[in-house]
Amino acid sequence: MSPSAPPSALRLRGLPKASVPASSSFPPSARFPHHLSMSASSSRRPPPLAATAAAAGTGSGASPSLLAADPGHRDAVLLAARGAMANCLGETSLHLAVPGLRLAAKGKVRDVYESGEHLVLVTTDRQSAFDRVLASIPFKGQVLNETSLWWFDRTRHITPNAVVSSPDKNVTIAKRCSVFPVEFVVRGYVTGSTDTSLWTVYNKGARNYCGNVLRDGLVKNQKLSANILTPTTKAADHDVPVTPEEIINSGLMSKEDFDEARSKALSLFAYGQEVALENGLILVDTKYEFGKTADGTIMLIDEVHTPDSSRYWIADSYEERFSSGLEPENVDKEFLRLWFKNNCNPYEDAVLPEAPEELVCELAWRYIFLFETITNTKFEIPKTQEPIHERISRNVAQALQNL
Repeated sequence: MSPSAPPSALRLRGLPKASVPASSSFPPSARFPHHLSMSASSSRRPPPLAATAAAAGTGSGASPSLLAADPGHRDAVLLAARGAMANCLGETSLHLAVPGLRLAAKGKVRDVYESGEHLVLVTTDRQSAFDRVLASIPFKGQVLNETSLWWFDRTRHITPNAVVSSPDKNVTIAKRCSVFPVEFVVRGYVTGSTDTSLWTVYNKGARNYCGNVLRDGLVKNQKLSANILTPTTKAADHDVPVTPEEIINSGLMSKEDFDEARSKALSLFAYGQEVALENGLILVDTKYEFGKTADGTIMLIDEVHTPDSSRYWIADSYEERFSSGLEPENVDKEFLRLWFKNNCNPYEDAVLPEAPEELVCELAWRYIFLFETITNTKFEIPKTQEPIHERISRNVAQALQNL
């Protein structure tokens, strides 16, 4: 579900081994960034038009199911995405533009820089799956960053987090910490297309996965009787499913730390499902990462309930499509995964085909659709053609001066 990196006791998602140093201090709480409105009424809009299976290229042949009635907005986003194809944030080099900033690591999606006791996490427009970068998606970095910040702010009643501020639409500044080398993947449905997805392993005959006993007779996209945790760790360049016992016995985490992080992950997922369903969506599965401060506090880090770390389906069409044997309407990158699986071997082919522009723009629309549907606010598409990297460099430099 996430970009891969080797295991490390000090790691952020997608970072090379031992690339993030520890720090003993964390912020008391996350602060919502100034450029995002906390008031739903100030920029509330009806949920946009749901993308259809035909637009997704899933080949299901289903009749379009409209979640809402705003096709004009969807068309406007697709047009803006096509116009922004040449201004995607593919690479960053802030260490060359901002004095005192040091490049710590380049992940598949995020680039991480160090400045004293802080980390500067820049979310790029790179799209990853199958442990590699597939394309650049217009506005993606902004969507992921702002979606995470929205959830970070609203989950502080469940767990503290590491966010300090967000000086730019693509940037989060956080305190450094010791990061557990385990991803807490929580699932509510039997689905997926990657090698470590629950449906893939179940379809191959597995009936005990990461310590969870699975009954016979389950079918793809079926809801589980209860949410389950299927943690992973890293080996070489891919996710490795592990059991809680293996995590504890290998020393990756103490039993006390694992139990607390597991409880937080399951609570976060249940809350995320509740919020999603209130807005017409199903939170299918996701992953969480946690870090620990010197005083023993376990904090939520990285990202929360984004379309990169999570799978979302349209709620009102799920039952009908499931009963008909059709893929659910997804609001994440699953349709792009399926396109690559249908057109190449994304795990083994040295060179992958270029993602079609219409699918790239469709994914940009779906990410924005998800943000607007969950937050009930309108996504702010950048109004200028200023290079994103120049804007980020300027905003980060100013923010660091004020820390």
